[in-house]
Amino acid sequence: MMAEISPSRENLAGANTATVAWSADYNLSENVLPAASKNSTFDNLFADGSTSPILMMEPNCLAVVRRAFTVSKHKGNPLNELHHEFQLRRDFLPRAEEDKWPQPGPAALPVDSPPDLQISLSPRPLVVDLDGTLVRSDLLIETAFSELSRRPLSIVDFVRSLSAGKACLKHHLSQPEDFDPAILPYDAEVLKVIKAAREEGRSVYLASASHERLVCTVADHLGLFTGWFATNETNCVAEVKAAKLVAAFGEGGFDYIGNDPADLSVWRHAAKSYAIRTSAAVARELSRQCDNVEHLRHDKPTWRIWARSLRVHQYVKNGLVFIPLLTNQLFDLHSLANAGLALVAFSLCASGVYLLNDLIDLQDDRRHKTKCRRPLACGEIPLLHALLAIPILLFLSLTVAAMVSPVFVLVLAGYFALTTAYSFFLKRKMILDVVALASLYTTRVIGGAVAVSVWPSPWLLAFMMSWFLSLALVKRYTELISRRAAHLPDSRSRDYRKADIGMVGALAAGAGMNALTLFALYAASDSAQDIYARPAMLWLAGPILACWIARILMLAHRGQMHDDPVVFAIKDKVSLATLGIAGVLVIAAM
Repeated sequence: MMAEISPSRENLAGANTATVAWSADYNLSENVLPAASKNSTFDNLFADGSTSPILMMEPNCLAVVRRAFTVSKHKGNPLNELHHEFQLRRDFLPRAEEDKWPQPGPAALPVDSPPDLQISLSPRPLVVDLDGTLVRSDLLIETAFSELSRRPLSIVDFVRSLSAGKACLKHHLSQPEDFDPAILPYDAEVLKVIKAAREEGRSVYLASASHERLVCTVADHLGLFTGWFATNETNCVAEVKAAKLVAAFGEGGFDYIGNDPADLSVWRHAAKSYAIRTSAAVARELSRQCDNVEHLRHDKPTWRIWARSLRVHQYVKNGLVFIPLLTNQLFDLHSLANAGLALVAFSLCASGVYLLNDLIDLQDDRRHKTKCRRPLACGEIPLLHALLAIPILLFLSLTVAAMVSPVFVLVLAGYFALTTAYSFFLKRKMILDVVALASLYTTRVIGGAVAVSVWPSPWLLAFMMSWFLSLALVKRYTELISRRAAHLPDSRSRDYRKADIGMVGALAAGAGMNALTLFALYAASDSAQDIYARPAMLWLAGPILACWIARILMLAHRGQMHDDPVVFAIKDKVSLATLGIAGVLVIAAM
């Protein structure tokens, strides 16, 4: 099928008679023929020696034009008469060629026609790459992680499909359930170039290595493209894409916007090359092989953006590894160094898992009012870079853990297994998700105990489990409150309903009060009498912790809290002061 092609004066001269006749029949406009008034005549209209395509017509076709100008002396504008005459006299075109007339089609159609039907009748078309260019993302990576989030074992199918070729893998991933083109991070600078080309009357085509189903969906959503090229049985990338574009528009018959090293093969055949988000090496090679190059403005990911993506501000959670050191009053240099290494190992591992989790939750994050600003969701960091950073962070984490002890490596491996299970499976299961979150916090305490070679107190572990179970439930409670306030439907990625708000809030309060009960029982236990010099000071910390957890619940109920209560506590001055006083009292009891 051929996409709609609009004629232009400069390239009509090379067209055959049939195409010129079709152009006059369907696309008569002042861009094709010179403006003519009702006083114009056929003989004086081109007295200046114009080489209008009308003069190239066969005699019988030319007679129709002459007749139109003769009749117009009495009836009005010759263009109107010319259009009327061609409607009546299409018999001058041989019937054998009439079957080849291009038929106008939808706004965006696949372009996969023989070269003889791809005669350009418009100003030089603009061709735009999709992944990394029009969209600050990679649809192959997105759809792969979308599938993995629903079926983790589908990775076996990925390997089987990839063995048959990359095009086969793309076909396997071409129908994701949650793919929504409306929330993709489109590049404003590329859209500006597209809109400028359309205002100039140029055709704009989308050309991508992504599967044709996804490309068609994006093209239909934007409504800016005349047609598109995409992967079907063959992977439309590099030389394959270049060959398709040259066959459709001719050598140097199009402009191209791209970003990837594979686009060098396409830029080589383009009249003008637009580049965006290219690496320094690709930019140098592009400047070497092409003369007409324009680099579009774009923002590069800074260390601040990477810090946000790695959740550096969340590293404070890993400070839990120091609690066994404090409760057991181990302040020697070796214990402090091991606890510090444990903090680094947990932080690196957590950052790697945060990136993995963000790749899995791309679609959900883009629909969220605050998570949509995460670097991967909004396209500030390329997905491939994040994907490559994950194994690097995990390797560094494992290396640091090995410096502590082999047992600590096992604890860290258990932490990684649990948090990965949470990302792929547990977070979509009611109650199991909050139990998993509480277990992850408690695992940090266990890791800290292993790092300083002490046995963790059962009282401490029970308190931590209940305390962080309460905070995890507060997080879910806050999310439900926010969805209800925004009149949003129930989340598809969580197994909670807005009708569960009351019950979730009650569970959060119950878990918090249970943690305070455990704290009071510990303060009265023989274990506390053996460890602390002034155990009575612990009783003063209890009411302060009760006030804090009650305030957190009240703020969550009012919708005045961040969706993560731990992050909220770090930023909230009242929380910092309250928890700080409680910590001072615990230290004073030693």
